[in-house]
Amino acid sequence: MRLVVIAIGRLKQGPERELSERYRERFDDVGRKLGFRGLEIREIPESRARDAATRIAEEAAAISAAIFEKSVLVALDERGENVDSASFARHLGRWRDEAVANTIFAIGGADGLSPELWRKAKLRLAFGSATWPHQMVRVMLLEQIYRAATILAGHPYHRA
Repeated sequence: MRLVVIAIGRLKQGPERELSERYRERFDDVGRKLGFRGLEIREIPESRARDAATRIAEEAAAISAAIFEKSVLVALDERGENVDSASFARHLGRWRDEAVANTIFAIGGADGLSPELWRKAKLRLAFGSATWPHQMVRVMLLEQIYRAATILAGHPYHRA
């Protein structure tokens, strides 16, 4: 199973980009041994539309165009579920074992994800009830993906 993070906005050079890349590389090392085919990050430019509804629609269209067929969609949103790391790992492990081709993680823009993407999501995930900058959400997601792989591998990182 291939994992793809589709994110509205671009990470500029700096600590968030460095952390994102570090966790992506760590996942690749562990993930391949577990049957994952890699972790890809696709950045989509933010919509420049004047009103929120148009921005959400344009960004949703761009995200939808990047979703492969036969994919499980995970929506990142503050209204989503608070899932602990072990449960998150079980989701990924189950989808891998069910031969899901791709798991897509969608991080919307400043106005959030469209209701259509929200409904299509197999899992709606939040990192607490706080509103986080999208750059931090990406770093936290990549860390949790890496952590999930270490849990599935029985590696002690999870206890750290």
